[in-house]
Amino acid sequence: MRSAWSVQDVGDQSGRTVLVTGANSGLGLELTRTLVSRGAHVVLACRDVAKGEAAASAVGRGAGSTEVARVDLSSLDSVAELANTLRDRPIDVLVNNAGIMGVPPRRSVDGHELHWATNVLGPFALTAALLPQVRDRVVWVSSQMHRIGRIDLADPDREHRRYERWTAYGTSKLADLMLGYELARRLVLAGSPARSYAAHPGYAITHLQRHTALALPAPGEWLLQRVRVAQDAAGGARPLLHAATAADLPTGSYVGPSGPGELTGAPRVVGSSAASRDREVQRRLWQRCEQMTGVSAGLAD
Repeated sequence: MRSAWSVQDVGDQSGRTVLVTGANSGLGLELTRTLVSRGAHVVLACRDVAKGEAAASAVGRGAGSTEVARVDLSSLDSVAELANTLRDRPIDVLVNNAGIMGVPPRRSVDGHELHWATNVLGPFALTAALLPQVRDRVVWVSSQMHRIGRIDLADPDREHRRYERWTAYGTSKLADLMLGYELARRLVLAGSPARSYAAHPGYAITHLQRHTALALPAPGEWLLQRVRVAQDAAGGARPLLHAATAADLPTGSYVGPSGPGELTGAPRVVGSSAASRDREVQRRLWQRCEQMTGVSAGLAD
């Protein structure tokens, strides 16, 4: 019987370029740390360049190297600027890690609901713009909260619905997962060697939780940590790392922790909600994102 996958299973990444959004803290920083230690060149795409530079310095060079690039995923102009900066550069892996969680009702500079702008439209536009340069794979970071999400393509910006922050967050993570599935399908149809995966970290205490309202009421948060259900950022990054590096992972796989409730544990391929598997909604979501961003990956459906 094969033993559980671990960080030690990450092979030599020398000669590979990995773009990680939100790489200056939490899951992205831990992912970057391991990839650099294995020889990868990692582009830390961060909203705050100073924090990105500090993170790159903390990671060190290891066997690999780093560079920092600026991107604010809530701004389509900022995404376009990053894509233009990286134009024609080969990218082996794109990890759409950056995101926001549970914020009060706010609009992006482009007028979109902030979860939808930051967690969905920004990553989609970046992926579509860079896809011709991606040599290996795209990884979309989802969440167990995708199970409470509800896709409404007639009102993605919640202009005509009551705003509830956790439903808004869950919906954005459902969209990320569905875009991961849809991209995998379109790449296969196109005969492309590139692959698409999604991953979720389980329950990890990261910068995202510490600096936003928590996903659980305070008593629930305390209890999970008390009984050691929560894991640190390094543990939460393992499913992302597996999705970003495993050579034998079938395209379209969704990776999460293997422990009870998919909260912690070694990474493995996991299931997802019935809503996330709706192929017609996946197709329409992709088209809606193209319409809302003005960016197309040029892949037929």
